[in-house]
Amino acid sequence: MTFLLAACSSSSQPPPVAAGDEHIACAVAGSARLAEVCSVERSEQGGKLTLIVHHPDGAFRRFDVMTDGSGLAVTDGAEPAQTKLVDGKLDVTVGADRYVFPVTTKAHAAH
Repeated sequence: MTFLLAACSSSSQPPPVAAGDEHIACAVAGSARLAEVCSVERSEQGGKLTLIVHHPDGAFRRFDVMTDGSGLAVTDGAEPAQTKLVDGKLDVTVGADRYVFPVTTKAHAAH
């Protein structure tokens, strides 16, 4: 019995990863360490792109991609997203959760 308890409480196992094909670095559920364990699902309706970020524990958060270039906004929930560009990536914090998204920039038309 002691062996089973020791195996269950081992902290050497890697964190679980959310199911999906595209992953981003995140620190959720009280974690302070960023790891690529959150998956991203894209949904488009009426020309509006929404990103659904799935946490490893099954929780998720929805973000609307802003068309004015300002980044992301939380689709549901009372807490606003705090966003900033860091090393060419969009760093987004909502409450105690943090996400790091790759950034795609639009090329300016040549004059």
